[in-house]
Amino acid sequence: MPHIRRLGFIALGLITLMQGAMAQEEQIRKALSARLPSSVAIDEVTPSPIPGLYEVRSGMSIFYTDPNGDYVIRGDMLDTRRQTNLSQARLAKLSSLDFSKLPLQDAIVSRRGQGTRQLAVFADPDCPYCKQLESMLEQRDDITVYTFLLPVLGPGSLDKAKAIWCSRDRDAAWRAWMQKSQAPTAQPDCDTSALERNLALASKHAIKATPALVYEDGTRVGGAPSAVQLEGQLAQHRLATTDRQKVAP
Repeated sequence: MPHIRRLGFIALGLITLMQGAMAQEEQIRKALSARLPSSVAIDEVTPSPIPGLYEVRSGMSIFYTDPNGDYVIRGDMLDTRRQTNLSQARLAKLSSLDFSKLPLQDAIVSRRGQGTRQLAVFADPDCPYCKQLESMLEQRDDITVYTFLLPVLGPGSLDKAKAIWCSRDRDAAWRAWMQKSQAPTAQPDCDTSALERNLALASKHAIKATPALVYEDGTRVGGAPSAVQLEGQLAQHRLATTDRQKVAP
């Protein structure tokens, strides 16, 4: 009986602590919402590893504040013991996507070799860095690339994206345009709603520039890496995916 009573006191204490933390976070949210520009949406407030300092998430950005929301600190939080940039690690987690849940039916599929390694790319037909990336991908073997057309550079890129998507062979049309600047030929009466879904998907995950790469383990990287960096990242994130599958129940 005393044991049950003790457990009850512990549970009550935990509930009280949780309620107090929630009230504190709500107080910070209200204070910052009233004081910061309306364009800064307060999406999440959580305690940071530093006692008395709170992490505030606004979209895909984070900053820090005191318990009253009187002061704001922008910059990276570093763990000197583990030599870790906690802010960058948090942002990487926020930007990650679940590869298995990507709508691959809305992507152009390019398979090289057996295609066991997988990579998703958000790309604009008029993006020079996307062309640079495509040239590097052409030299890779044993990879399947899912290209989500993301025409964000203007009406011209939208027209090209529609023509590529509506080509008889999307993969061939995409490669011909990106590597040789050969204009695609669109088939009539083509459904281009996939492009609208791609734009909505990018907006949901705050993908604002191309190219954006999503590796098998969900890690997202912006910009075109060098050939050496690309090969290293493919190997690293492939290994992370394999290790995760081994420990999965």
